[in-house]
Amino acid sequence: MAAWTWRFEKSDGTEVAPAVQPEEFTTQGDAESWVGEYWKQLVDGGADQVTLREDDKVIYGPMSLHAEDTSTSSPSPAGD
Repeated sequence: MAAWTWRFEKSDGTEVAPAVQPEEFTTQGDAESWVGEYWKQLVDGGADQVTLREDDKVIYGPMSLHAEDTSTSSPSPAGD
C-alpha cells in the first residue's frame, strides 16, 4: 500500500518541521484535503511550500502555500 506524505519547505527549498504534524495518508485525496485544511497554520509555522510524495516518488511540488491568486471566495478589488 502506498504512503502519501508531504515535505515542508522554506521558499529556498530548505526542509522545515511543520507547525501541524501530518499523518501518513493512504490516498492522494486525503493528503490534499489535509493540506487544504491546515495550510494557514503551516504558513504561520514557517513553511512556504510543500511537495507531495508517494513513497519515495515526487508526485508534484514544490507548491506554494501562499494564497496569491487562489482565492475564489471574493473577487479582487478593481484598480489601484
